[in-house]
Formats: sequence, structure tokens, C-alpha cells
Amino acid sequence: MKDIKKILAGAMALTITAGLSACASEGGDSGAAETTTAEVTTTAAITTDINTETLAAEEADALAPALAQLQDVELANKEIKWLAHYDINPGTNGASKKVELELFERKYGGSIKWYQTTYENRYNDLSTYVLGGEGIDFYASDTGNLPKGIISGMFQSVDDYIDINSDIWQNTAEAMKAYNFGGKHFMFVTNTRANYYVYYNKETIEANGLDDPWDLYKAGNWNWDTFKGMLEEFVDEENDQWGLDNWFNELALLYSSGVSTIQAVDGQLKCNLNDATMEKAMNFQYDLYNSGLVLPAEQFNWAIQPQMMGEGRQLFWIGGYWEAEGDPSVWTHQIAPENLGFVPTPSPAGSDPYQAATLEGYVLCKGAQNPEGVARFAECTIVAVNDPDSIAISERKIMDDSKWPQELLDRFNEINDLAKKYPVVDLASGCSTDIASYTTDGGGNVGVRAAFHGTDWATMRESIADTIDMLVEEVNTELQAKVAEE
Repeated sequence: MKDIKKILAGAMALTITAGLSACASEGGDSGAAETTTAEVTTTAAITTDINTETLAAEEADALAPALAQLQDVELANKEIKWLAHYDINPGTNGASKKVELELFERKYGGSIKWYQTTYENRYNDLSTYVLGGEGIDFYASDTGNLPKGIISGMFQSVDDYIDINSDIWQNTAEAMKAYNFGGKHFMFVTNTRANYYVYYNKETIEANGLDDPWDLYKAGNWNWDTFKGMLEEFVDEENDQWGLDNWFNELALLYSSGVSTIQAVDGQLKCNLNDATMEKAMNFQYDLYNSGLVLPAEQFNWAIQPQMMGEGRQLFWIGGYWEAEGDPSVWTHQIAPENLGFVPTPSPAGSDPYQAATLEGYVLCKGAQNPEGVARFAECTIVAVNDPDSIAISERKIMDDSKWPQELLDRFNEINDLAKKYPVVDLASGCSTDIASYTTDGGGNVGVRAAFHGTDWATMRESIADTIDMLVEEVNTELQAKVAEE
């Protein structure tokens, strides 16, 4: 139960799902809004909730061990300024209160001042506030923030305000390497979780005499080959049976190979377009397409068809955890909780089980007036994520709202553990809009998404590799110059 609770705290805040987005349309090289088809996931919204705005006495007592883990320091400035399209503070309508906020208030007398923005205008507003010297302290981290937010002068390193070697940071110190540029860390990483889960309908599996994917996984036989084999056995267009659907499946399958388009290695950006493992992943996806195992979007008005999962007409759906969060009546895949199954994204046979990882946390704004306060709040978040007594407070609400049986919680825990151990993070969207548009975010027929839609990888790579190498080197040069100014 302890491990399950740890994962739940980092992935099931039910009161703030409006702050999450699987797909977004914004980047920002200079702090200004830009339009892409990027998959931008806001990560700071994934936290632990208390069931009521005011803690019950027994729940308040349960926080004592968590409070003891936090540093005994006095904040000279107890207010931290938060810019986002959602508020960390509980609403006035009885909305849940987050454990980390309760810890921050009780340990440090801290408070959070919310600067409201919209999702579409958040980068423009950030730029206005930072350049205007308002002293905004922190901002929700998402996949489009870094490293371009450093280059544009929006964010600063966090190293001066934390001891990354201390006990409190031991669970996230490794993950923070993903945003280590020039030897400095630029994100308070508070948790790591899987970004994708392969959903399936247990009734569909049983009705078609297929092996349960979770059983295959537990037996060590869940890989690209068995994944493809199940699709081949199930897909039958004449009988209205379809294979794999949803946006960004190609990214999940790419990252399950262990590589991403662009990553940070020893403080430098590295482009992997010519990597042999990436070529293997692209060829696998090209084969899925040519074998008719991908839902032919043109036959369905170019729209995803999640309801087919509940109807037994579709085998697999790769998506985020939020697709099975909250009231089951609003789940778009329409699978009843008792029939819902999910499993990790499969990796190549013989490979480690790499998973696309989301790093949750906060970035520190340039010119922040209270960076110490943000650092302490980040530590409160880490404690809330990992302290079993704190997590127990939120578990009751999670179980009541999402109707998950214990089996699903166990699976969720295990998949997220894989993401912690074998994380893959892509920096393409965070480098620049140009790089993202040529690689991960340019639509179904561009970059690393093209093979899944019928373009062979050798042809696509030849058309973009030289350009991407040049653009990444430009970002590297600008980035290292900015880091040197820190």
C-alpha cells in the first residue's frame, strides 16, 4: 500500500484536472505565445489533495511526520507568487486543499498569491511580468518550457536554493538531470510518473480469446512483438474490428525504445535522429501502419474514436492517466471500471522497459522575489508525494471518485515505478518551435510521427536531419551563453 499511495499522490489530483492538457497549441521562444501542434503537458498540477478545505482533526494529526521531514528554517518572506491558468489555493466552493499547501502553511507560515492568466496567454503574461519586474516567483513546468525559457530570460537555475544531495531530494535528483544544462539544474522536479498507459477492455480480450496483456507483462513477454501479434489477431476491417487509435501513439512507442528526439547529455543538447535505436522504432511503426493495424483516420473523418473501446470494436488505446480519472461516466473510452485494463507501453524484446516520463514540478522565474520560499514549497510537495500518512488522506477520495478496484491501483503503481526507473524525456518542444515542428509536433506526416502514418523513416530522416542538427547547435550555443551568465 505504501508504494501505491506514493504513486497516487503524484498522479491523481482530482480537483485540478482543468489545469492538465494532453494536447496544447502553444510554445514560446521569447516568452511570447506561438502556435504548434505540440503535445504540451502541464505537470505542476499533479499533486495530493485533502478531502475538505479545512483539515479534520485526525487528518491534521497525520501530517506530523511529514512536517518533521521539512527543514527547520524561518522564511523572511512568507508569500510566493504563482502565475498559472489555475490556482494552487482551494476555491471558495469547498474544493479540496492540497497537502503540500497545508504543509507550507503550517511549517513556514507560507501563502501563495495567484496571478491569474489563461492557458493561451500564459507565456505572454509571464514575459510581461518578468520583464516588468513584478517578481513572479514560480511557474508550472511543462514540456514546452525548457530550455527555451532559459534562453528567453524567463527562468533561472534552482541550485542555490536546494541541497540536491539531501535526503528530501533523493527521489528526484536523478530525474533533474533531464534539465541539467551547463552543470546547472533548471527545474524543481517533485515527482516522476509515466506519461502513457496502454488501455484495453478486458471483455474484448476475453471475447476474442487473446492473452491478457498484463499477464504477458508479468511473465516478461509484453514487448513490441506480442503487441503487434495481438493487433494482427484482432484487426478485421470487414467485421468492424480495429487496432490502435489516439493521438501521439507514435511518441509513446518511440520513447519505449529508450531514445528521444533530443535529450540533455552532460549538460549539452544531443540530437538522436541518426541513432540506430530510433531507426528501429521508426521501422516498427512503419510496419504497424503498412500492416493495417492503425485505425485509418480518413475513414472516420480524421477523428479519434475512443468510444470503440467500450463497444469492443477497438483493441488498444494509448493515453494518459487522466483518461480513466474521475467519474467513470465521463471516460471517453467508455470502458466500465471493472472491465478496464492497462499495461505499460511495450518495448522491444530484450530491452529494458523504457517509458515516456513526465517530470512534475516547478520552474523558478527570473527575478523571483522569493526563491527560498519556492524551494521550501517544492520540498513540501515532495514530502506530500512520498509520505504515506499524507497520501492516505487523498486515497479515500480517489477511490470514491474513480471507482478503481485495487488491481488497477497496483498496476498504476507498477507502471509509474517503471517510469521512475527507466524514464525517457524529449526536449524537442522545449528547444524551439522550429525544432518541434520538424520532429515531434509537426503533424502526422512530419518528423518522428511520419512513420506511423506511412512515410518510411529513411526518407523522412534524410529530409530533416541536417536542418535539425543545425537548429539544435544554435540552441546549444545560445543556451550555454545564458547559463554562463547565471
